[in-house]
Amino acid sequence: MHSVISDVNWQPVMDAINGAEQIVLITHCNPDGDGIGSQLALYDALTELGKSVTMFNVDGVPRIYTFLDHADKVGRGHWHSDTSGGDLIIALDCGSKARLGMPDAFYDGATLLNIDHHASNKLFGDINLVDARYCATGAMIFDLLIAMKSPVSKATASAIYTAVLTDTASFRLSNSTAAVYRMAAELIDAGARPWPISVHVYESRPLAGLKMMSACLDTLEVHNEGRSAWVHITSDMYEATGADVEDTEGLIDYARSIDGVEVAVFIRCDERRENCWKVSFRGKTYVDVGALAASLGGGGHTYASGCLMRGTFDEVRSSVEQAVTRIFA
Repeated sequence: MHSVISDVNWQPVMDAINGAEQIVLITHCNPDGDGIGSQLALYDALTELGKSVTMFNVDGVPRIYTFLDHADKVGRGHWHSDTSGGDLIIALDCGSKARLGMPDAFYDGATLLNIDHHASNKLFGDINLVDARYCATGAMIFDLLIAMKSPVSKATASAIYTAVLTDTASFRLSNSTAAVYRMAAELIDAGARPWPISVHVYESRPLAGLKMMSACLDTLEVHNEGRSAWVHITSDMYEATGADVEDTEGLIDYARSIDGVEVAVFIRCDERRENCWKVSFRGKTYVDVGALAASLGGGGHTYASGCLMRGTFDEVRSSVEQAVTRIFA
């Protein structure tokens, strides 16, 4: 197999893994396909190598990714001090320590290894391997396994393919380089099956999800002379449709798909905290929405980013509108 990026020094990561007796794999709150795919792929590969590995996330595995091998082994919920930890914690696809959602005691006595591809990563680990050249953290795991000379099983290949598929928007974004397509081909050769994976990820939406899509698109507004498109979800919309936060995945892409729109904005209420809002941004060609999110306390990629904001919906909407308008000024 051929590395996606060949000049990365994986030795510190391999040394940490080889020296660990108990490894814990973790990804960010409300995990996406890249976080879960990276976690499950690394779990499969490391256990095949005889390492003792556990997985734990604040939030569970989203329904659309439960078809992946080992998804049922991911622990979830609030961590308790009587839960066995590890001497090496590997954080995957997470830009900041806060987004892991764990108390400080979770990290006591452990080395924290941070593997991520977000340019806005806070470099919060004891060991950091952060490289924004990668299209997905899953692609980083692919290169790590090559460096480790670890065989790629069907389960590993399927998890990495899912990670890359979702973080490249089905290979439609500018980060889908020739090397990424070569990796995809090698993952298929190793056993990943593109069509069944696509069905699970994109064509298994519950009826409540379609109702939420309809309700969300009813909020669509276009501003900044047609260059920004806005959608939102409030708590009463969850109640009316019976949907949950997992059913909001991908809704922002409909806003970005409008001809002439350069920035799509999606504001949704935090289902667990009152007056807290998750704001997502998507860019199309020339706007750096990573910088836009950073100006509001968040971060991400050039074409995909987000932040958390507190206040009423009107207050949050007003602050975001001002930030977006400054970009187009």
